Amino acid sequence: MINWNGIDTVLLDMDGTLLDLQFDNWFWQRHVPEQYARIKGLDYAEAERVLHDWIGSHMGTLNWYCLDFWTRELGIDVAGLKRAAAERIAVRPGAETFLRSLAGGPRRVIMVTNAHRDALDLKLERTGIDRYFDALVSSHDYGHAKEAQAFWQALLEQHPFDPERALLVDDSLPVLHAGRLFGLGHLASILQPDSSLPCRAHTDPFPAIDDFHRVLP
Repeated sequence: MINWNGIDTVLLDMDGTLLDLQFDNWFWQRHVPEQYARIKGLDYAEAERVLHDWIGSHMGTLNWYCLDFWTRELGIDVAGLKRAAAERIAVRPGAETFLRSLAGGPRRVIMVTNAHRDALDLKLERTGIDRYFDALVSSHDYGHAKEAQAFWQALLEQHPFDPERALLVDDSLPVLHAGRLFGLGHLASILQPDSSLPCRAHTDPFPAIDDFHRVLP
């Protein structure tokens, strides 16, 4: 599925790709609405409805991923809530084996994540996967989400690489489409970003990874 002979640079997403998206889905879809309902004196259903529309209106933008933004908007210490629930953070099956197989090899390995730096630092502290990377890049460093072409241009300028010989693995289809538009030569999606949910239907144009052990270089 992956032509490793044609790849010099490996760009890896974090949440839903290397880490189980179950944590973030639970956090934003259940935990934050519960805390918002408690603080605002709302019933859970009303808080869930308000937050679903509110958060959804920022989808695909940097605000969607920014803990500082949501802390200000909601009046909740979002980073503090995440740290208090850190025991739920988990690496996806096979992901660490995949990272170990890349570490120290001939290809440069760069994390490219939309996660806010506070969330990134917490998850790296919890999992230790940062030791496998040559560079760690948050879209907040550049002021543009990965869905924007400006992110990829900034990445290329800071970490020069040949787009045609780069592999991007990401669970987000909009991000993969943005990577393809930028000219990345190799792209792969993830079939089951959240272990608590069934594998998604594979209807997109990108090869989909269901087991990292099957795509080791």
